[in-house]
Amino acid sequence: MPHQPVTQAKRSFARTLRREMTEAEHKLWQELRDRRLDRIKFRRQVPIGKYVADFACLEARLIVELDGSQHADSESDLARGAELKAKGFRVLRFWNDDVLKDMDGVCDTIIAYVKDAGLQPWR
Repeated sequence: MPHQPVTQAKRSFARTLRREMTEAEHKLWQELRDRRLDRIKFRRQVPIGKYVADFACLEARLIVELDGSQHADSESDLARGAELKAKGFRVLRFWNDDVLKDMDGVCDTIIAYVKDAGLQPWR
C-alpha cells in the first residue's frame, strides 16, 4: 500500500489534537505510551489519509478511537471507519466512559486485538 504524503495542514491539526487531548484520551495515552502496554508501540493523533486517528499501532494495522456520546450512530464515523478499513486498518472504538471506568478491560481488549489480527471490531 503506497504511503500518501501528509499535508502540513493535517500535520499541524494532529499536533493541536495532541496538545488538547480529552480526559479519556490522556488517561489511555498514559497506558499506551512508551510501549507500556505489553511492549506494543502506539502513536497518538496519527494522520492517516484524510483522517487523524486517536491512537494507532501501525505494526498491527489497528486504530483505537475514543468516542463521546456525540458519536452514537454517527454517519461520519461509519464513512471514516469504511475508509480506514479500505486502507487495511481495523478500527477499535471505545466510549470515553469505558476508558474512565474500566481501563483494565479496555487495555485487555487492545492487547487481544493486537495479538490476533483475525479479531474484528464489534462497532
